[in-house]
Amino acid sequence: MTVFLVDASVAVKWFKAEAHYSEAFNLLELGVPLHVPDFFRLEMDNFFCKQVRRGLLTMERAEGDRLTLSDAPLQYHPSADLRDHAYQLAHQTRRSVYDCLYLALALVLNSTMVTADRRFLGHLPAGPLREHVLWIGDLAGPAP
Repeated sequence: MTVFLVDASVAVKWFKAEAHYSEAFNLLELGVPLHVPDFFRLEMDNFFCKQVRRGLLTMERAEGDRLTLSDAPLQYHPSADLRDHAYQLAHQTRRSVYDCLYLALALVLNSTMVTADRRFLGHLPAGPLREHVLWIGDLAGPAP
């Protein structure tokens, strides 16, 4: 079975019904850990804070969603171990170090990074790096 890594653009779909949310849920239903850098929790906390500030979530609901996220089958990896690799990838791809933390982890684990971030995906040239990234829309249908 393929080892999947998810970025925050996929995980927000677990809490917000928007395009490709069913594919995001399919990943949760695989019954295997999804890999993320530990930085992922900060990105998700930022998402929840923005939703509260925009009046789209109550503080109570955001706290509940944070607890729900804690129960998700996620395996965390130290971002510090990926920092140098992510920095080099950011220069190579001209993308943010934050986004490249996920890519660096995918490369280290020889896994597939699933993203809903079209800009990130669109800036990755065909080749070895791009082969480790999968557009969430390509997961349509039954869980892989």
